[in-house]
Amino acid sequence: MSFRDENEDGRSDSHLKKPFLHTGSWYRMGSRQSSMMSSSQMIRDRSVSVLACVLIVALGPIQFGFTGGYSSPTQAAITRDLNLTVSEFSVFGSLSNVGAMVGAIASGQIAEYIGRKGSLMIAAIPNIIGWLCISFANETSFLYMGRLLEGFGVGIISYTVPVYIAEIAPQNMRGGLGSVTQLSVSIGIMLAYLLGLFASWRILAILGTLPCLILIPALFFIPESPRWLAKMGMTDDFEASLQVLRGFDTDITVEVNEIKRSVASSNRRAAIRFSDLKQRRYWFPLMIGIGLLVLQQISGINGVLFYASNIFRSAGISNSDAATLALGATQVIATGVATWLVDKTGRRILLTVSSAGMTLSLVVVAVSFFVKDFVEDSSSLYTAMGILSVVGVVGMVIGFSLGMGPIPWVIMSEILPVNIKGLAGSIATLGNWFTSWVITMTAPLLLAWSGGGTFTLYMLLCVATLAFVFIWVPETKGKSLEEIQFSMR
Repeated sequence: MSFRDENEDGRSDSHLKKPFLHTGSWYRMGSRQSSMMSSSQMIRDRSVSVLACVLIVALGPIQFGFTGGYSSPTQAAITRDLNLTVSEFSVFGSLSNVGAMVGAIASGQIAEYIGRKGSLMIAAIPNIIGWLCISFANETSFLYMGRLLEGFGVGIISYTVPVYIAEIAPQNMRGGLGSVTQLSVSIGIMLAYLLGLFASWRILAILGTLPCLILIPALFFIPESPRWLAKMGMTDDFEASLQVLRGFDTDITVEVNEIKRSVASSNRRAAIRFSDLKQRRYWFPLMIGIGLLVLQQISGINGVLFYASNIFRSAGISNSDAATLALGATQVIATGVATWLVDKTGRRILLTVSSAGMTLSLVVVAVSFFVKDFVEDSSSLYTAMGILSVVGVVGMVIGFSLGMGPIPWVIMSEILPVNIKGLAGSIATLGNWFTSWVITMTAPLLLAWSGGGTFTLYMLLCVATLAFVFIWVPETKGKSLEEIQFSMR
């Protein structure tokens, strides 16, 4: 049975799953008329075409990072203006994770039914509404509702963007382009820290709407994921989308046939159910995909980033906001290095170096906080320990950004079989956001209890992460998605 015949059997099902945003005909026309086009046109260069798509969808993770970074520079002002207690602000900070858990549950099915672009459109709208609710809030109800709406959109973005990038990228560029997701998150965090130095918390919330306001119209100018179009049986759109992503002069026959074989194999079964995930052949990719995304968060990185200003203040740094901005800039640079390295060194070695670096850095932070508890505030040793704790926090963020930040999302999007990606990806994303919620909710309370004890706990969890990577995580560098998923059987 051919690919086309097989999909005609499920035509009615595919009809229900047409892209929410039609991909348009401009590139299909160009694909048929490529011989008439000048070689100077940028769209003929595959890297420019793919890069343009990645830069547009990267606006979603910038929104993601801005949401995460918003809590740090605004904590004192929001607490003062709205008379919040520490616990109430902790609830505010963690509610984005609660919303993201709801978004994560829906993300896989939304992305499967209406396409990757359609799901990003759906994610952008509650983000915009959420920021407006926060900006105009005069009481906790509006503040909390806005944070929940932001989180819902971010939960969808966090699954959809890595999957879209993995599905459009050539295999030799997939790791680097996939790491752009975390790079964009880091840029969003840094922007929140930077703008928070100059703007009030209400103005900062208004500025938070900009990435999604730009994303919505930009989505109309990029193609839908060719692998999703193939899965939905839209053969002409699938081939045209792949052609524009690879360049109009590129022979895509081999890649088209690989995708068709993979999709035809996965389409032999009905829609996946939770009970199907119990099959032994899915255990390993599920363990890796879910395990890495959970372990990414249990190091406490979001607790550090969300409350960085307070951590620096506790360490005795007078200008804590400036130190937090420097931390955000450091994260952007380190993630940029990881983006450059991932397709050269491979995923596994960067994850190992990252986990080991985070562990050592957290030892330094924990020791410095313990020592500070036993010395006079005016002593030179107290000042030295404050500086040492900042060095350790910066080291932790660098370590995270080199591997555990970008690569779990890359591997999740690579390793999950196409027929379970929607459901399994939702579960993995939910696990990530649930862990993030626990960390964000408990971080200020744990830090109030004991800074040294908190960072010791995070250090032990990083040791567990290092062991998991060393024993279980495979290398996916240089393999097509179809080769990776075949090896998982």
